[in-house]
Order: sequence, then C-alpha cells, then structure tokens
Amino acid sequence: MTRLTRLFALTACVLAAGCFDTQQTIQEVAGLRADRPTFDGAAAFSLVETQVAFGPRIPGSQGRADQLAWMIELLGPLADTVFTDDFTYTAGDGNELALTNVHARFGPVSGPRVLLLTHWDTRPWADQSPNEEDRVQPVPGANDGASGTAILLGLASMFHEQAPPLGVELLFVDGEDYGPGTEDMFLGAKHFAETRAGDDPPIFAILLDMVGDAQPRFPTEPYSVEAASQVVQRVWGIARQLGYGAFFPMDMGPRIQDDHLALIGAGIPTIDIIDFDYGPSHGYWHTLEDTPDKTSSRTLAMVGEVVAEVVYRSR
Repeated sequence: MTRLTRLFALTACVLAAGCFDTQQTIQEVAGLRADRPTFDGAAAFSLVETQVAFGPRIPGSQGRADQLAWMIELLGPLADTVFTDDFTYTAGDGNELALTNVHARFGPVSGPRVLLLTHWDTRPWADQSPNEEDRVQPVPGANDGASGTAILLGLASMFHEQAPPLGVELLFVDGEDYGPGTEDMFLGAKHFAETRAGDDPPIFAILLDMVGDAQPRFPTEPYSVEAASQVVQRVWGIARQLGYGAFFPMDMGPRIQDDHLALIGAGIPTIDIIDFDYGPSHGYWHTLEDTPDKTSSRTLAMVGEVVAEVVYRSR
C-alpha cells in the first residue's frame, strides 16, 4: 500500500465509521511529514490534568499563582528566552487585576518568525451553566484554557529537541476570559497588541483556543479567513495532507470574538483554531462540566501535529 493510499484509507475510515485513532494516523503519515519529532498527545493530556488540579486560574487566585510559577519552570530549560510581561487592568466591576503574559522564544533571533498563542487563565463564572446556583462558580477550564496551553508547552519540548527552521514565539496570554462582557475580556492579547506587536512583528500568528474536545471539529473562522486567508489555507491544507481533513473541514464556522482580533487590529495576520461546538449544543462551554474527561489526548496530538508541521515547513 502506498503512502497516499494509506492516507486515503485512513480518511475514509474517519468519514465512514467515525473512527478516531490519531496516534495510528500519526505513525501512518510519518513519511508525509517534515523531518521533526512527533507531538506527544499523552503528555499534553497530563499537562491539562495538572492545570485543572491547580484549581481556578483567575486573577488573584492561588491556582493562578501556582500555574504561573509552573509554566515558567517548565519553559525555562526549553526555550532560548523566557520572559514575563506584568500589567494591570481595572475591570468594569472595579477590581484591579494583576495580569501576566508569558513569552518563550525559540530559533534564530533575527529574520522571520511566527507567533503561536493561547490563553492560560480561566473563566471566573460558569455563566452558561443550566443550574443558576452554579453560575457564580469558576469553571475548571480543561478545554477552555488548559488545552491550548498544554499544546504550546508540548511544542516547546519539540522545539527544544529540534530547533525550528525560523524564529518561533510562544505567547501565553492572561485575562482572556475575565468578563463578564467582552469589554473585560481578551486583556492579555490587547496588551500585547498595544505594547509589543510593533516590535519585530511576526509574519503570521496562530491562536489555539478550545482545542482538546474529545469530539473535535475545527471549521474555518470568518475573521481569520478575511484577515489571513493564506494562513488558513496553509493550516487546513496541511491538516488534510496529514489525514485530518475530516476534523478540519473548509466549512465556515461562526464568527468568534477571541484573542486573534486584537492582533489582526495591530496588523498581524492571525487565525483562530477553535472548536466552539463543545459538548451537546456547546453544553460544556463556560460550565462546571469543562473537565479533563471531556478532552482527549488524541485531539491534542492531532492539533499539535498540525501546528508543528506548519512550523517545521516554514522558512
């Protein structure tokens, strides 16, 4: 069986039977990839569990402090440069928030670079919970927060093992999910766009948000298509080449208010990889049900492989 035939067979299996054996797929299509390490989905899932175990990662919480120290400790030996960017924000409820973006840089210090970002904070209120009494509780944030962070940390290990062919910056933004309204959300991305986006701007950026769903589907996002159509075509094309086309359809999904809009506004072509259909009728999003058992190491591996392939093919 040729490599191309194996790829078609795996895709047909997904379409016909709904099977989802990402680890097998990664092994089967290894010959179609760039020469690089393999993304470790099991390790990424463990990182999701660790983050949720910290508790809520909201401004002023012990869980947030613990995760911040943990991320810096993990990234320190891996990245060429790690630094934090502390800032404050006065929210509409009058609270002054102490926030921190975390940056990790890899590869050449000059020349083109790409930016990969995610948010590491969690929502203070489970405002989408069907039970009114639960709506004042903070969400666990397994998918909405921990999944993207886990993938970027997994990519950091890969970039340490084998340097990327161009500069890569990982950006973990804080204050994405504070709210309750959008005027008090996406705070870390807005801060980056206002203070650092003009300093050696990346050639493009990829945002990961809600990328661990056990039943994944990543349609294209309209703002991303309008602002960075070539990047969308590249990412979704690579996903298709790796055998994940059934999970990365070229269908247009809903418009998403997310961190990528601040970067687009600053002139950086940025796309959002997001699975907003999380649980029955979005049933786990911003609820107490956003727990690790709703996520999957296979999905994390798939998304990690796609993003890694994009980076290692870039020049």
